[in-house]
Amino acid sequence: MMKIELSTNVERELINDKLVQFNLQNVPFSQKEAFIDLSFSIKDEVGEIIGGINSVLYCWHVLHIDILFIDESHRGKGYGKLLLEQAENAARQQGGYMVHLDTFDWQAKSFYLNAGYKVFGQLENCPASHTRFYMKKTLNP
Repeated sequence: MMKIELSTNVERELINDKLVQFNLQNVPFSQKEAFIDLSFSIKDEVGEIIGGINSVLYCWHVLHIDILFIDESHRGKGYGKLLLEQAENAARQQGGYMVHLDTFDWQAKSFYLNAGYKVFGQLENCPASHTRFYMKKTLNP
């Protein structure tokens, strides 16, 4: 009899690895290392982290930005733009040609539009009365 249980971290990694292998069998990876961490942090003069970007260049030279965050007291000073450019440039250096991310209506949609991103999809009422936007950008060499 089959049963469904919450996965452990090891089990989650195993499932992830199985999907990566399945993908590899169907569409060969175009980069040597399947996942290249391109995450960066920005620190103030005393070494305190005031923000960061968590991103990964995956399988086919595509950059996915998971998180970009700047502490509220440091917003509007260009630090987010610097981090975004750092990740994009690092991706370009590794052969990256595209980047994608998602953001909510109360977060940074206009920031990304100003940085050249385009909305390619949206999920309305997620969470209730709000919209989640899916955005992309072509990275020119």
